[in-house]
Amino acid sequence: MADPRGFLKVRQRETQPRRPVPVRIMDWKEVYEAQEKGVLKAQAGRCMDCGVPFCHQGCPLGNLIPEWNDLTWRDKGEEAIERLHATNNFPEWTGRLCPAPCEASCVLGINQPAVTIKQVEVSIIDEAFENGWVNPLPPTRLTGKTVAVVGSGPAGLAVAQQLTRVGHTVAVYERDDKIGGLLRYGIPDFKMEKEQVDRRVEQMKAEGTRFRTGVAVGTDVTWEQLRRRYDAVVVATGATVPRDLPIPGRDFEGVHFAMDYLVPANRVVAGETVENQIHAKGKHVVILGGGDTGADCLGTAHRHGAASVTTLAIGKQPPADRAGHQPWPTFPTLFEMASAHEEGGERTYLASTVEFVGENGKLTGVKVAETEFVDGKRLPKAGTDRIIPADLVFLSLGFTGAEPAGITEQVSAEFDGRGNVTRDGYYMTNTEGIFVAGDAGRGQSLIVWAIAEGRACAAAVDNFLMGSTILPAPVAPTDRAITVL
Repeated sequence: MADPRGFLKVRQRETQPRRPVPVRIMDWKEVYEAQEKGVLKAQAGRCMDCGVPFCHQGCPLGNLIPEWNDLTWRDKGEEAIERLHATNNFPEWTGRLCPAPCEASCVLGINQPAVTIKQVEVSIIDEAFENGWVNPLPPTRLTGKTVAVVGSGPAGLAVAQQLTRVGHTVAVYERDDKIGGLLRYGIPDFKMEKEQVDRRVEQMKAEGTRFRTGVAVGTDVTWEQLRRRYDAVVVATGATVPRDLPIPGRDFEGVHFAMDYLVPANRVVAGETVENQIHAKGKHVVILGGGDTGADCLGTAHRHGAASVTTLAIGKQPPADRAGHQPWPTFPTLFEMASAHEEGGERTYLASTVEFVGENGKLTGVKVAETEFVDGKRLPKAGTDRIIPADLVFLSLGFTGAEPAGITEQVSAEFDGRGNVTRDGYYMTNTEGIFVAGDAGRGQSLIVWAIAEGRACAAAVDNFLMGSTILPAPVAPTDRAITVL
């Protein structure tokens, strides 16, 4: 284990420093600075190597956290990345973007601040890239089987990499011009610079994965054509249908879905020219929704030079500490201060949006009222209306499911009542040979769940094609067994 008395000697949790706000809002680079090596080793040394490491339970990938904490403390970085890659294809993404349910399950967190698991994770992979320890792992033989993966987000790329490495010929189809899905165009660079995507794509190309960009499956090529051309097809398109807010004034100019703002902004940062880009410079911005996407809009608006930014959430402000109904080791709902919140803006809770206000078809404000709870429902409280000036409103209210994209008409795959592609216990749709992984089948979720489902789906596909599999399945379904050699 790491230092047997580390959690007693170092009781303070020390996370990565962030660049000063006045500096970082002037550019789009990542907000975090590298952790000093000695501090990092001391933090890794707080890991107790528990007899029952509940951090494994908290992580959908089953990351071997105590092992690579110990190796980090012993300054054995090359061995640490081997243990990390054993369960996680893309730790540089989870280490930057995952909300770390593993830390909520840390045994030390019962009566002390939890180990900085996420920080140790990202330091391991960053050091590995710097030292050339991340290399392609091409298959030693080819199976002759072919697989199409539709969607190049974390789930699709995890499926593709796992199947390529066991010898299948895999082609990834992406409707955008570059690979990465929302990692590429939905996540701002100040959270993760796109180098983190590019070098993984290069690794996958060297391993043999093929990429087909600018192809919209369902129109440019049909699902039925893919089904005939490949031995298996994986739907990994994500849950990209945004949740709308159909209230009076919704059609005013200035009311937009969050992704209609974030995607063009990320394209411009990447050096592209975007016509009619939604820009917040000098404008009063209101963001509806207090989640990660709302924080991304907030940080982007700061960098655009917005005059003001207000974030509205319909519910109560979450507590700073665990609520009684969310005991350890569950993942609690807590009040969080993302880097974007440090940069400014107003956060308002218990705010029900009643109406969008405007003149001559253009937005001028948002009418809100205090939220009250009546018979378990959240309703605007009478007599508490007020108008917040607004030139732009971004709807960051989550997503309702996967885009149909002709999949039902072309291959008879079905959707459930939540807007997700229906699958059985083997990740397969009702059409044999067509599988679903990630948010397309699960609904909007965490990046760590997308990678875990991608790995598990890859095992299911391999088992379908070959009759058995050596691939690990961290979240394998339970109602149909996968034969593991």
